[in-house]
Amino acid sequence: MMIKNIVFDIGNVLAGFVWEDFYKSFGFSEEVFDKLAAATVKNRLWYEIDQGNMSTEEIIRGFKEYDPSIEMEIDRVFTDVSGILELYDYAVPWVEELKGRGYSVYILSNIGEKVICDCKNRLPFLDLVDGAVLSYQVKTQKPEAKIYQLFLERFALDPGECIFIDDLERNIAAAVDLGMDGIWFNSYHQAEQELEKKLNMVTMSKL
Repeated sequence: MMIKNIVFDIGNVLAGFVWEDFYKSFGFSEEVFDKLAAATVKNRLWYEIDQGNMSTEEIIRGFKEYDPSIEMEIDRVFTDVSGILELYDYAVPWVEELKGRGYSVYILSNIGEKVICDCKNRLPFLDLVDGAVLSYQVKTQKPEAKIYQLFLERFALDPGECIFIDDLERNIAAAVDLGMDGIWFNSYHQAEQELEKKLNMVTMSKL
């Protein structure tokens, strides 16, 4: 079957999730840094950011309840989290190149509303793609089958015509279970080579 659609994850594929550098940019002590990590990104509540069932205010309140000693630091960090994602320099050219060759490009990502809102300027590819399904919007996330089904239904896509690129093997496995092809992302060079190999194999099979 012909591949028509390239589907990307965001975090650590098109943009780095650089929470450690972001937290360190505030100049916190090592002790405070460790407390912040435990109360936020390593807290079970972090899952709720991507899930979208709780408001940002509720989640931040939960972080503070986990460790009241760093309430002020949590407020400083979460006033604006635009530095928590860093655009990879290859992201936009990669999307543009694929679209220039006639492929449709989509986003399927676990990500929270505040991250998207604060980091919008760091994610210019969102204005280039043909569509996106973000976990907080649909209240479910990878690797749950529901989010893949919603994605395919929303854009009326045949899974056999899609290649999904993600940095987590479990997310790729779930996509493959629904009939999509997948590439487990480890680096741009590796993923780009694998993608071209798959696209070329499909092209050759049509000759």
